[in-house]
Amino acid sequence: MIISGKEILRRMGDDIYIDPFDPARINPNSYNLSLHNELIVYEEVVLDMAKANRVRRITIPEEGLVLSTNQLYLGRTAERTITQNHVPQIEGRSSVGRLGLFVHVTAGFGDVGFAGYWTLELFAVQPVRIYPGIEICQIIYHELAGEVEEYSSKYQHNHDIQPSLMFEELDPEHQNDPQLPLDFGLERSHS
Repeated sequence: MIISGKEILRRMGDDIYIDPFDPARINPNSYNLSLHNELIVYEEVVLDMAKANRVRRITIPEEGLVLSTNQLYLGRTAERTITQNHVPQIEGRSSVGRLGLFVHVTAGFGDVGFAGYWTLELFAVQPVRIYPGIEICQIIYHELAGEVEEYSSKYQHNHDIQPSLMFEELDPEHQNDPQLPLDFGLERSHS
């Protein structure tokens, strides 16, 4: 069951935390989250699941940035959320979808107990200009039945855009990374 906007407001500070929070962004059954002013793009031609792929950081200027087609851009929400006793989910807003902009490729579903910023997987059907601070997606909360075991994996308590960390699952001891260390600001996580 999805909880209503009024119920989100009632549970704020208890099971649901959104920081910063603006009551004007409450919808009938969701809350609008906004786009932070930075993106990252992968620098590799071929992405390798078993390795940390290099990335480049892009700042979205106030006058906007045109996203190209056939390019994955990773962004994040400006808001940090914490969800307890519910399952959070993000979806694009209909006005954003009608411009042909996907806000997630497959990872819209969160886990109970998740605390952090939402990484957005932006993909444009045709070139589209985006702006920092736009209300880009909405967060929905599902009620949860059964015993709860809260999320505590590699993306928990993040403070930035999170590229794929699947390589940590495939090589947990970090033994098979032949890349030279480069300071892109998003080196291998040590969780």
